[in-house]
Amino acid sequence: MPIAVGDKLPDATFKVKTPEGLKDVTTKELTAGKRVILFAVPGAFTPTCHAKHLPSYLEHLDVLKAKGIDTVACVSVNDAFVLDAWAKQSGVGDKILMLADGNGTFTKAIGLDFDGSGFGLGTRSKRYAMLVEDGVVKALNVEESPGVMEVSGADKMLAYC
Repeated sequence: MPIAVGDKLPDATFKVKTPEGLKDVTTKELTAGKRVILFAVPGAFTPTCHAKHLPSYLEHLDVLKAKGIDTVACVSVNDAFVLDAWAKQSGVGDKILMLADGNGTFTKAIGLDFDGSGFGLGTRSKRYAMLVEDGVVKALNVEESPGVMEVSGADKMLAYC
């Protein structure tokens, strides 16, 4: 059963590429005592993710921060090296935390995985966005299809902040 509003995020560890190498970031470290927007994409550099979803958060980042969001983080079932390259190419830099869920462990634990093997992608994350406060999901918007972005963009999440 997928995660829902009111649920606590499961314990999970992501990989993040830093100048010093790979670093582990846990859900507890990410969310303890913080307000976090966590959004997920089916894949780095894929059309909707690259042209719309990630840019929407970069465009609205200052407004989200002004509304009390401590961290905006992007989850993808990609490796940390791909997410680092995507962040650099997209102009994100370190403004948005790029969380690699390379094996899909977190994505499966929250029940938001899908089989993208028909597209040559294997197991991937559904496109979603959630507001998390101190580890608890306060708002969750999941897209019906991985190729659309109607409810998970930054403009929609502003309403929950």
